[in-house]
Amino acid sequence: MQKYIFACIFLLLTAFSFAQVQTGKASFYADKFEGRRTASGVKYHHNKPTAAHRHLPFGTKVRVTNLANNKTTVVEINDRGPFVSGRIIDLSKSSAQKLGYIGLGVTDVAIEVIGGDNDAIADVSTPTDADNEETATSNPDAAVAQVEPLEFYELNINKVEPDWFGVQIGSFQELANLIRLADNLKASYQKDVIVQVKVIQDIKVYTLVVGKFKARDKAEKFRDKISKQYPGSFIVDFSQFQ
Repeated sequence: MQKYIFACIFLLLTAFSFAQVQTGKASFYADKFEGRRTASGVKYHHNKPTAAHRHLPFGTKVRVTNLANNKTTVVEINDRGPFVSGRIIDLSKSSAQKLGYIGLGVTDVAIEVIGGDNDAIADVSTPTDADNEETATSNPDAAVAQVEPLEFYELNINKVEPDWFGVQIGSFQELANLIRLADNLKASYQKDVIVQVKVIQDIKVYTLVVGKFKARDKAEKFRDKISKQYPGSFIVDFSQFQ
């Protein structure tokens, strides 16, 4: 069986707040929903920058970043869902096309709240949102270069072959965001954090997994404990990779 590369990351710095950022999987609306009423009462149209989220208020503007290719887009929440484990947002088809995952069906994303009901998408968007395709292709590590010069981390890295259960928090292409979140998770929950290195569409993606649980029920209890802060988290059974 194909072996996966993991690294144990031990970090001892100040926690970093991700209260307005969630990571998980994004899907998109099927064509059959065109013209149907959403939970907000507005009709769904595939060419509009809209999305469904389980609890964000209607009208909330969020920036969605595809962690596999670093493409971004801004959408407005006007529906409820998706009600599938591990998925945190359901995008309109045109928004999914901008993020480049129509052929895959789902992708790992990070979503960030950037505006409310009174904000227009054009007002909260940035040039990065409009030019993300060129930026992601020409310089996928551009965001890493923007890390503050006085931001330092001490890492102890070891290659491991896990045979336990863990709780996956999210996936990242940008190493700076991954390191910050790993630091926050270890400091907050006092549990080991490992990184799984994946290749998606010839792009390396780094997935954060928390905990070394010998029994699935213990992993489930931990997932339930952190579900409010990390609603897209789910169980990973590493024994299947052996």
